[in-house]
Amino acid sequence: METITAAAVAAWVGRYEHAWRTNDPTDIGALFAADGEYHEEPYSTHWLGRDAIVEGWRGRWGWQQGGWEFTWTLRAIDGATATIDGTGTYAELGVFDNQWTVTFDGEGRCTRFHMINNERAG
Repeated sequence: METITAAAVAAWVGRYEHAWRTNDPTDIGALFAADGEYHEEPYSTHWLGRDAIVEGWRGRWGWQQGGWEFTWTLRAIDGATATIDGTGTYAELGVFDNQWTVTFDGEGRCTRFHMINNERAG
């Protein structure tokens, strides 16, 4: 994919949120290319390949049960890569500001996801 559009990014984030709510392996897997990468800092999470991403993602289901909300804005698009600023508010964990850098393939699936999490004090 040469350039991802803002509409395509918004649709992908919508599917991401849906998958986060369902924890369904099919929903999660549909977001990522077979050789996709999922990196999260500062937690040193590095899941390589769709199967590892699905397994890692589903392993977080327990602490999500208290509920959560997510708001986001599109910061920039550069070719097939989008930068997203978001805020996740988790009943059991608190509030996290994060920045996502997401690169997409020609099918609109994520090939590389990099998230920087910053927990708010207080």
